[in-house]
Amino acid sequence: MLKRKVPCHNKRKNWALNPASKNSGSKERVVARLINIGDTLILEPMDTDSPEQYKCRLVEYNEKELYIDYPIHLETNKTVFLVNGTQLRGSFVTKEGISYLFDTEIIGRLKQNIPMLILPFPTKDQLIKNQRRQYVRVAACIDIAIHPIPNEYIPFTAMTIDISAGGAAIVIPKSIELAEDILAELTLVLPLQNGEYYYPKLRGKGIKILELNKTYNKLIIQFVDVSPKNRQLLLRYCYDIQLSYKKKE
Repeated sequence: MLKRKVPCHNKRKNWALNPASKNSGSKERVVARLINIGDTLILEPMDTDSPEQYKCRLVEYNEKELYIDYPIHLETNKTVFLVNGTQLRGSFVTKEGISYLFDTEIIGRLKQNIPMLILPFPTKDQLIKNQRRQYVRVAACIDIAIHPIPNEYIPFTAMTIDISAGGAAIVIPKSIELAEDILAELTLVLPLQNGEYYYPKLRGKGIKILELNKTYNKLIIQFVDVSPKNRQLLLRYCYDIQLSYKKKE
């Protein structure tokens, strides 16, 4: 296999998402100094039965490609071997605390001083920007089963009108009388972009109840004691919704 020549950059320089050439189509690349060589990227496979996360390091770049070291599984701490064509969701955080997410894939591998995997540059339309440590709330109507703790109320099903990785707003009939500080076991139905359905079980705490209209109230609920696996699943779902918004723009 022919070795691919990677341009040498000073490691103090930041990764710049350079504008695409005139032949690259209408999607121009984002121009921004976002991440230093040596910084961490988090990758998540898009076609798995359960969410997983891998950690890797940005080793080098050129105008069309990113070069990363072999990823490490965050739970097992073992090296992950990814084949060409593996679909991934990537994220990184800038020194200003801004988190960027993007869809990507493995397009090749390269062995120089260390073995590396190759990713394409993300385009402007692929990048989703979020403030670090904040959960973005998105409008979404998904089914949710609510089992109050203790059994003060009869379990019931409802639908969300928005959701984040930290909580949800749920539409409930006024005929169902609940305390604002209700504690409940929740089961969500999350349809992901890959066509799979997931059913995370969460615990939720009521924050407040607001009147929505003459027939329905809106229950604001906070997710508590969320496992890292379920948190990542919720983040993944919210990202899918955000990405669908951008595609409609």
